[in-house]
Amino acid sequence: MTTGTSGAGATDPAEPAADIRRQELAAFLRSRRERVTPEQVGLVRGTRRRTPGLRREEVAQLSSVGVTWYTWLEQARPIKVSAQVIDAIARALRMDPSERAHLFALAGAIDTRPEAECNALSAEVRRLLRRLTPYPATVQNGRYDVLAYNRSWTHVFGDFDAMEPRDRNCLWLLATSGSWRETFLDRDEMLRDLVAKFRGSMAEHGAEPAWKELRDRLVGASAEFRELWERHEVATMSPHVKRYQHPKVGLLRLEHRMLWMAPLVQSYRLIAYVPADDATEERLERLAELSEPPKLPVGEGGAAVGTGGNGRSAREGQ
Repeated sequence: MTTGTSGAGATDPAEPAADIRRQELAAFLRSRRERVTPEQVGLVRGTRRRTPGLRREEVAQLSSVGVTWYTWLEQARPIKVSAQVIDAIARALRMDPSERAHLFALAGAIDTRPEAECNALSAEVRRLLRRLTPYPATVQNGRYDVLAYNRSWTHVFGDFDAMEPRDRNCLWLLATSGSWRETFLDRDEMLRDLVAKFRGSMAEHGAEPAWKELRDRLVGASAEFRELWERHEVATMSPHVKRYQHPKVGLLRLEHRMLWMAPLVQSYRLIAYVPADDATEERLERLAELSEPPKLPVGEGGAAVGTGGNGRSAREGQ
């Protein structure tokens, strides 16, 4: 049994894992620092350099971070590091996207750069979205922002190309859209479930501006959301059938299936809505046929697909 008032002998189950992560962070930083030459970052090598790459003080200077602070990082000291500091170090050490993501993971920080979300939309993901037709499919993040989608998604759930980018969010549309209220037959239950999932996820992302902005926007726009938010209910991901009354083909019963975007963070996923019965399968195929654009004569733009104007479409990750 450990005695004493300082608690120095107490064992925290989380400490071994935290120690390992700090050691990994320190080793990773040293390896990246030794890889970058002074010439690559505009510094003079000099004649008395013993390190194969940059010195610690040079990384600190390039990152606008204190030398002592950076040294503590490479010594695996138990210090808190902000996302801004990690971003500056990643830039100074000329890290590629994979290295940057690894650095943020080791530091226990969230990369809030817009580019971090764009990395989820690889050519392979775009191709998979297209191949899933006639099933509606989308790529979403943990906030339910719709980052990309295929043609079938727009045939079923509306013209996302015509929406403002910040309105392309399933929670926002479920809470505020009149057409979604009318066509989702279980809309009230779905909204309650989605709000509970959103609250559960906010526990990990509550300090991030994009998450707080979405919550505040919903609180201001929807009395239903405010009432549900104040219940403090939480829920996790679970498969269930969504019933959707489509104006052209009638009742669609859809189940969602998710593909997590490994090795990226788990909040990014590709979601496909697959038929829950044979009737829905037939109706999705018929909807795809009805929604096919008319074929134009050769030489008059027959191969062109518009985006509804000069704006860029997020359809199929374009």
